[in-house]
Amino acid sequence: MALPGLDQLPELLALLQEAAPALGQGAAYTLAFAVAAMLGGLLIGFPVAVLRILPWRLLRWPAAVYVSLMRGTPLLVQMFVIYYGLPSIGIEFAPLTAGVLALSLNAGAYLSESLRGAILSIAKGQWAASFSLGLGYGQTLRHVVLPQALRVAVPSMSNTLISLIKDTSLVSVITVTELMLSTKEAIATSFRPLPLYLAAAAIYWALSLLFEALQGVAERRLNRAHRQP
Repeated sequence: MALPGLDQLPELLALLQEAAPALGQGAAYTLAFAVAAMLGGLLIGFPVAVLRILPWRLLRWPAAVYVSLMRGTPLLVQMFVIYYGLPSIGIEFAPLTAGVLALSLNAGAYLSESLRGAILSIAKGQWAASFSLGLGYGQTLRHVVLPQALRVAVPSMSNTLISLIKDTSLVSVITVTELMLSTKEAIATSFRPLPLYLAAAAIYWALSLLFEALQGVAERRLNRAHRQP
């Protein structure tokens, strides 16, 4: 006896084959947005992390407010404020720029906490030893502390990138083409939401697995010098 729905398999395969080019293009855009936002988040997150560990409160509190604001409000609201709200005061961005900016600002807050935690995990004796050798604060941070902190921060930073891959689906609300918007457009012409949404979910999963594998490679390389002989 034939399995229920097995006779619909050729039709589903034809639907997926027809939608594959649009979904593939959307996946490429999703990947590009995630990487761009990750780079932007690192450019923001690193100085914010450094500011948060400085001994001067006047420099620490603006960074702390930024982190609290970005982590305490939904990314979707942040995107709406940037794309729909800022034009009312004369600041306007193209949809693509607004989407990448919102993702970068949001990721920067989380990455700054990952980096800050990793920096603080380095023993204070490392700082004292560097200062005794005549290195300044900046030199110690750059040459002694950050190389060790990066190894500690890689897992949480990789998790942020994987989250960014999924968060890019939100840029579809400001008409930026990516995987979710491409899926919606395919559904609008085929009226078959379930298989196409499942296909989109499978692509997001595959991208996440790819970056999990890259995370493992990075961790092994960074931990190579710390392995027992």
